[in-house]
Amino acid sequence: MKISDILTEEIIETQLAASDKTEAINKMIDLAGKSGKIIDEEEVRKCVFEREKLVSTGVGKGFAIPHGKTNEIKDIVAAFAILKEPIDFESIDGENVSFIFLLIGKDSLLNMHIKLLSRISRLMNKDEFRDKLLKTSSSAEVLALFKEEEQNYIDI
Repeated sequence: MKISDILTEEIIETQLAASDKTEAINKMIDLAGKSGKIIDEEEVRKCVFEREKLVSTGVGKGFAIPHGKTNEIKDIVAAFAILKEPIDFESIDGENVSFIFLLIGKDSLLNMHIKLLSRISRLMNKDEFRDKLLKTSSSAEVLALFKEEEQNYIDI
């Protein structure tokens, strides 16, 4: 499964305004709700914030990947946002975050969840890809960039 298989224009935001990490995560979950795949939004919030308590999902290079697992979804749920202004996400490198990729997996699809987290991290680790994302102005452009970048990957 590719990242572009779980993203749609409706769950991509190019100018997300958030003043802090908590607000950003809540807005990402709201955005993911537009997918129609969430059964219980509060359960999704709980699993994401519980995971975030363990260690920040601000993984570095201006990128965060809040995630969690719950069976209160119909299928893998995602959302992607470029923040209007970078925010403190308690990232491991101390840098503010400009990109957030939310991923919610089902308890029964752990292997797929881990593979998607790995693929997202690999992609977002590329300086050139992040630079291209910053130049986008629409969710359609963002989705097209993900599809273009993933053409080089073998499907997992």
